[in-house]
Amino acid sequence: MKRLLMVSGMAATLVVTCSMGFVWGQKKQPTKKELIFVSADEAKFKDVVPGVSKAILWGDHDKGPYGAFTKFAPGNDAGTHTHTNDLWIVVVRGAYLYKDEAGEKRVGPGSFIRVPGGKKHWSGSDVPEGALFYEESSGKFDLVPAK
Repeated sequence: MKRLLMVSGMAATLVVTCSMGFVWGQKKQPTKKELIFVSADEAKFKDVVPGVSKAILWGDHDKGPYGAFTKFAPGNDAGTHTHTNDLWIVVVRGAYLYKDEAGEKRVGPGSFIRVPGGKKHWSGSDVPEGALFYEESSGKFDLVPAK
């Protein structure tokens, strides 16, 4: 009986946790249920900082969750930094370069990397081609230089 109660309690906790995650995820997604199609070659990019430009596809990059195409100029060095929110990146062209205390990653076309919020890392791009990637975040974008 004791074991049954313990298993039932764990199952209830799992259901509540999953439900909270689902509800949180629903609130963070774009509110408009419409088709979005943007070709990276035709997207309207705006300079963010020297060597980096973005084309916001949905959401608000400055206020909350968003999705964007991001370009790094060839050999871009974003320095060592953190972001408050998680970033999910899928490379389209070139290579996004990532480095943390565990080592280096060259994220090429068709590859994915998730950078957890608060994770200290270095970002850059390949020298010959730079990088073009789709970036999505659970919250607003920021870049906090590492101390």
